Amino acid sequence: MTCRQTAVRLQAQEDEITLLKSSLADALRRIRLHDQLLPLLKQQLVAGSPVSMKPRPRPATLDRSTQTEPTLPGQDTGQDRAPPRRVQSLQLEDALPQGEAKVEGTRAKLHRVPGLEEEDEEQEEDEEGGGEQEKELSWMSSSIKMFIRGRPITMYIPSNIQNYEDLKMEPPSERLELDWVYGYRGRDCRANLYFLPTGEAVYFIACVVVLYHINKRTQRHYRKHTDCVRCLTLHPDKVRVASGQTAGVDKDGKPLQPCVHIWDSTTLVTLQQIGLGTFQRGVGSVAFSFDSGAFLCVIDDSNEHMLSVWDCNKGTKYAEVKSTNEAVFTVEFNPSDSTNIITCGKSHVYFWTLSTGQFTKKQGIFGKYKKPKFIQCFVFSLTGDVLTGDSEGNILTWGKSAADIMRQTRAHEGSVFTLCTLQGGALLSGGGKDRKIIRWSADLAPERECEIPEKYGAVRTIADVDGEELLVGTTRNAILRGTFSDGFVAIVQGHVDEMWGLATHPSQNIFLTCGHDRQVCLWNTEEHKLDWCITLEEYGLCAGFCPNGSVVSVGLSTGRWLVLDLLTREVVSESTDGNEQLSVMRYSPDGSFLAVGSHDNFIYIYNVTESGRRYTRFGKCNGHSSFITHLDWSKDGKYIMSNSGDYEILYYSMTVKDREWASYTCVLGFHVMGVWLEGSDGTDINALCRSHSERMVAVADDFCKVHLFQYPCPKPKAPSHRYEGHGSHVTNVCFTHSDSHLLSMGGKDTCILQWKVVGGGVGDSRERLASASSTSTSSPEPATS
Repeated sequence: MTCRQTAVRLQAQEDEITLLKSSLADALRRIRLHDQLLPLLKQQLVAGSPVSMKPRPRPATLDRSTQTEPTLPGQDTGQDRAPPRRVQSLQLEDALPQGEAKVEGTRAKLHRVPGLEEEDEEQEEDEEGGGEQEKELSWMSSSIKMFIRGRPITMYIPSNIQNYEDLKMEPPSERLELDWVYGYRGRDCRANLYFLPTGEAVYFIACVVVLYHINKRTQRHYRKHTDCVRCLTLHPDKVRVASGQTAGVDKDGKPLQPCVHIWDSTTLVTLQQIGLGTFQRGVGSVAFSFDSGAFLCVIDDSNEHMLSVWDCNKGTKYAEVKSTNEAVFTVEFNPSDSTNIITCGKSHVYFWTLSTGQFTKKQGIFGKYKKPKFIQCFVFSLTGDVLTGDSEGNILTWGKSAADIMRQTRAHEGSVFTLCTLQGGALLSGGGKDRKIIRWSADLAPERECEIPEKYGAVRTIADVDGEELLVGTTRNAILRGTFSDGFVAIVQGHVDEMWGLATHPSQNIFLTCGHDRQVCLWNTEEHKLDWCITLEEYGLCAGFCPNGSVVSVGLSTGRWLVLDLLTREVVSESTDGNEQLSVMRYSPDGSFLAVGSHDNFIYIYNVTESGRRYTRFGKCNGHSSFITHLDWSKDGKYIMSNSGDYEILYYSMTVKDREWASYTCVLGFHVMGVWLEGSDGTDINALCRSHSERMVAVADDFCKVHLFQYPCPKPKAPSHRYEGHGSHVTNVCFTHSDSHLLSMGGKDTCILQWKVVGGGVGDSRERLASASSTSTSSPEPATS
């Protein structure tokens, strides 16, 4: 079973547990409601009066420390207002008058600030048999339902949409073009960095092979792979490239077929697809023969690590054999004899001979030398000897007969991760623990050495640029450029673990990311580079810029959150809410409030002063029975819409039915109902983001895809543009402040893709509903009468 399949199963189990918890919470709410109504029913039956099914107001759900001040965010706080009033809530459950529609599934939580009714007036209303409730439920006739995991979720149609059935759903006129790829996969891959005669470095991350011109600082992308690229090799002609991918799974969890693509690095045209339906799990290593590159050798990720040789021109398999049950790290043809192939990996180095379609194997004998746990890499010397680097830090020289070790050379402290031969016979080695690059003479005498900075990790692979300048791939997903004399600088950087937090600046072309590697990174979308990076004590999961653009808040895994100054990178404020991870940090449009969504089911509200540098607790919103996943503020900053892990939509402090939202990131709502596929389980969509123009909405799903829909898209099966490139669940998407670009973030693939928005016309979302006699793009909130 692949890591992807295991992750899918674990995610399905977690989703099932979440659903069971929400069902239990629903049952408990119904029991509480029944307990509230039972005494009332008994009293009315005894008195012989008509039975009213109207639930009584419950305690306030916007908690305040004073418990008397009902002021909502953005409302008037002057001294001449009416006396303080408590916020009340009305819960719509099963107990509804006969003939009324029933609100099923997601709760419609209604919050209102009632007038100063006298007690006798309230008693009068109770005796009227629910007349007021009929008014309060009048809006229910304009609603539709969608189902997630069999659970109905009611969506209320805005009052200005008269002809919902006549709404036409079309893909947006805007489209996305891949503009830039941030990151490099050096953490767990080998020999995946080469330098082309065009001046481009070729490497991969996620499903994209990147060709980066190191002087012009431009990128091109080969994007024909359907899942994560795992290996790469360069043809002897320095033009053709072979790249292999993992199997992956489709949206139903079924495995997809891995393959190798042979393609032209100049035109990016695919020349041959090798082994579709032959390899198991994925392709771990590939190599061209040195004569004319006529043959390709492939090691797959099956238990037996099948070794196969293919005719590159015909795309047919020439020979195949089981290599070993141990891990295989690399494979290579002998430069002077293409019938000889070498593989190495855990506790082995094998010398293969291919004759008339049959393989014979000879195992390397370590003899008097200690057998290392891993043979990490190997190269051929100019004399035809084989040089291997191992986990003991040694370089072993094997004779042409491949029977015994001729020499052992102590090279590094820790593993030798890579070896690279230079013209003239010199050798480069890259160390793990010591992070050193050492240049050796042809007879393995050390000549020069340097150490790369600790923050970049160990040396994973080395590519020669011109005999003096080098490119170095590291285990912390960076590519360095430099020389022994001048040192090395990073030209490519990225995260090294799963990412979730993404936020774009309100007025500048920069964005911030955070993830499980405890790094908080600020990126520049124009210069395509990392501006700065800091490391925290805990890992970050969410982030949000203050509207003034001077600070950014970051939510952490422990319930703690920080506010960072963008210029100094210093922490200007910090606080803790609960002891569970935070999922959303969202400022109100004017920056006067901050809403913090937590996995403890609460939303914490803070007053923001001193240009985003001072925060005081304003209140706490409760009502959700599962963890908060998304939330948005209304444009006037007075209201909040939120989603939770049990597919619930709540609206806090509602006073009218229709409301316009400053942002739209909630995955459940009338205006984005069409982004959900039929049969979705509720976790298929991780994030969405409406553009600032309100013309389109981008969606991040669990199947490595980014979708672009028109906004609004309130009808099921809405059409969209779909984009590939990520090799893992897409955790977040966000438009830049001008809508010129969209940023998408992969989870396990540690990849950030920057998409350029092209095309599009004039107008906004209001015009999209004109054919249905609607001028509203506001969200459909239930309202009290």
